[in-house]
Amino acid sequence: MNTASRPGLRERKKRRTRDALLRAALELFTTKGYEQTTVDEIAEAVDVSQRTFFRYFAGKEEAAFAVQDMTEAHFVQALRERPPHEAPLEALRRAVLEGWDTIGEAIEELVPIELYMRAFRMIESTPVLLAAYLRRSADVEGELARLIAAREGLDVETDPRPRIAVAAFGGVMRVTGRQWGAGEDFSVESIRELTAAYLDHLGPALAEKWRPEG
Repeated sequence: MNTASRPGLRERKKRRTRDALLRAALELFTTKGYEQTTVDEIAEAVDVSQRTFFRYFAGKEEAAFAVQDMTEAHFVQALRERPPHEAPLEALRRAVLEGWDTIGEAIEELVPIELYMRAFRMIESTPVLLAAYLRRSADVEGELARLIAAREGLDVETDPRPRIAVAAFGGVMRVTGRQWGAGEDFSVESIRELTAAYLDHLGPALAEKWRPEG
């Protein structure tokens, strides 16, 4: 019985160490600055060695994006579960909005929501992280385009529509992130509301004339 319980205890200890390192990293990144923070300082905050840090994270960038990666995986899974009758942009919209409705508990298992939202803003305001975010976003958009193509029975390599739809959607999400990052409200509710409002403008912005007749 003792032997059987050991792997579970070890895994829980590993998770506690990783979570503590993640929280320490994000606290330091958001208070001291990402580029000003060293791996040694993160490890010292948790009272472990630098070597221990590198057991869990390849480097500072991986720690900076760990929660973001989890939320994006949550969104991708939400899209997989959308009903097949929904149009592509509607499925994307509902997946991201319902993702914000349900992601809070998963984030709280890793870090406080308030810390995650501060880290989100920190990524937007740190050039080296923003560049990494755009690079990572391109990979996620490729996955989303393949998912949309599969939903619609299309070949993503020969039909441009899945990539175009996802590119338009991704552009709105980036504008939303920048606008939210420039605001005063840190809450999940505020970014969800802004996301909904901006996505609601996507169709009209593409389909309607903007200039009043006169």
